[in-house]
Amino acid sequence: MATRVQSPRRIDGLRRASLALCLMLIVELALGIGVNLFVNVPASYQGGMGKGFADALTKGPAALAVHAGIGLLLILAAIGLLVQAILARHTLMIASAAVALLTIVGAANSGASFVGSGKNADSMVMAMLTVVALLCGVLNLYVLGRPGVAGALESPTPTP
Repeated sequence: MATRVQSPRRIDGLRRASLALCLMLIVELALGIGVNLFVNVPASYQGGMGKGFADALTKGPAALAVHAGIGLLLILAAIGLLVQAILARHTLMIASAAVALLTIVGAANSGASFVGSGKNADSMVMAMLTVVALLCGVLNLYVLGRPGVAGALESPTPTP
């Protein structure tokens, strides 16, 4: 059975995309903590998940709007990472990127619910899902290793 060697260019792209996702998630998590602790969400934003998200993004306060905007960018970044992993045919990266995307979408859903309802449980779920997505990114970096060095768990995907 022949094995397919991973393209160094694709691996470098996956590494950069994973690092960018991790950094964005750290910023988003820190900003979310600040918003939760120090920003009062107007009661007029309550009234449902969709209304809560739209109001957060368009009416502010500024920190809440930035937090929601970064959340949207995170979804796009996770989609990009998943596409890169699929193109590289890196099975573990595909699984990790898919989990990251699902948890980021789940965190956005919980965040919109939190703005719409003000329930602390929604905020907690949003934070925990963000941490899971961050762990996926860290796993990616571990698997891919340093540039020019084979990753810790990297194994070429066999081709039929």
